[in-house]
Amino acid sequence: MAAAERMPPAVRTAELVSAAKPTPKQAQGVFRAVLDALARPGSTTRLPAGPTGSVPAALLPLLALADLGTGFCVLEDGSGHWSEVVGVATNAPAVPLAEARLAAAVRPVTLDEVRRLRRGSAEAPEDGALLCLPVSALDGGPRKWRLSGPGVPGGLVVAPDGLPDGFAEARAEAVAGFPAGIDLLLAAPDGRLLGLPRSTAVVEEDN
Repeated sequence: MAAAERMPPAVRTAELVSAAKPTPKQAQGVFRAVLDALARPGSTTRLPAGPTGSVPAALLPLLALADLGTGFCVLEDGSGHWSEVVGVATNAPAVPLAEARLAAAVRPVTLDEVRRLRRGSAEAPEDGALLCLPVSALDGGPRKWRLSGPGVPGGLVVAPDGLPDGFAEARAEAVAGFPAGIDLLLAAPDGRLLGLPRSTAVVEEDN
């Protein structure tokens, strides 16, 4: 058994909080990576390396962007472990998924969760949620998506691996009221990041 696994939960949580807190330079790098990913949908950018490899890549945008006035939600296995880490590291309040402005998953997301994300309104589109999801890879997946819209080069096709069947349809439902809707980030284990803002149309192609 690894030494970390033998630690009392409180000690392990304290270590993870220390590891999770980004330095100002790291936070700036994450912010820039998120902006680039959402400005150039479908293009790959990269999150800066954290202090350790113990923090999932999908949590880095939340850790860098959350603050006292931003409700967040971590989709995890039910233990609340990572939610506690993020809350202590950022001082941001944990809220239910439907109320979260920032959300991240450390497990596979369900289609119902995508549909429940906060969408804002035509009058306040900035209230829509930003969700960062873990994927096993940003390419090589079983479904190909053709992207179009602002910031997308013509004919761009992506194939992220690790999302559930029907994901494109659930996401289309969540952005149908544009400019209200949700913004998505897909994070690979190596820190590569791909953005799908609400302004991007996603059409699943037949294989």
